[in-house]
Amino acid sequence: MVKVLAALVLLWIAIGVVGFIIKGLFWLFVLACVALGFTLAGTAGGRRILNRR
Repeated sequence: MVKVLAALVLLWIAIGVVGFIIKGLFWLFVLACVALGFTLAGTAGGRRILNRR
């Protein structure tokens, strides 16, 4: 599970870099940042739930 989340984070970062470098794809950078935020927030929330059990 951790490997999948790490792969997702790396994917969002790569997509964000491509969107930032290519000026016409700034929307891709914004989308990647939002997706990265949701992934990290979900990871933190999931860890809290798992630690309660």
